[in-house]
Amino acid sequence: MSARVVPEDGRRRRRPTKQGAVLSERLIVDTALRLVGEHGADALSVRRLGAALGADPSALYRYFRNTDALLLALADELIGRAQDGWRATGEWRADLRAMGLRIHGSYLSQPQAALLAAHRTTGRPHETRAVETILGILRDGGFPDPLAVRIYHAFVDQALAFAAQDAAAAALPPAAAEADAEVWREVYGRLPADSHPHVAATFPLLAADMRDSGYPFALELMLAAVAALHPDARG
Repeated sequence: MSARVVPEDGRRRRRPTKQGAVLSERLIVDTALRLVGEHGADALSVRRLGAALGADPSALYRYFRNTDALLLALADELIGRAQDGWRATGEWRADLRAMGLRIHGSYLSQPQAALLAAHRTTGRPHETRAVETILGILRDGGFPDPLAVRIYHAFVDQALAFAAQDAAAAALPPAAAEADAEVWREVYGRLPADSHPHVAATFPLLAADMRDSGYPFALELMLAAVAALHPDARG
């Protein structure tokens, strides 16, 4: 893509695309998410996106200077969706829990896009609002600023790391996903108690637990640790 982006007030395309839609940043982002969800990372190209929109690929230059800028917009959209409808309760632990689960769930709803974007820093409006919100939860909850910043960092990194890992698993082809599940049954389920007593003793629980994401429990562990660091608890 070109390095030149048309200013916001000059972007609107006057004529509709071949599909009858007027181009907008939102339409491009939504279409890109759909393409990536259906066809994987390779779908994030100017040619394929232009074809899906029924527009000349050069028209996309008016909105995004390159595919990386578009990728950041996709990441920011997922962050925005995580915040849609969220309302603070004023109880820091409940609010952090809800925000973490929402972030994780938003990325998992678009696993192919999450693989591309979970590790990126966008600097765009949805992300800056999320940073402000999470820091506000912590500061309003009584955490001093140095501690609030450290907790924010760990909290966000945990949510995004689990989102990326779980997205990678969700994006596996069905045959690969079934092969991974088979390893638990055919390898771990057959380990003898004399050489692997702990695996053998816990295998039914282990196999059941490994079917789901570890994030909800990891989040609870983090919240318990954060509570122990609160000034009231230490006092």
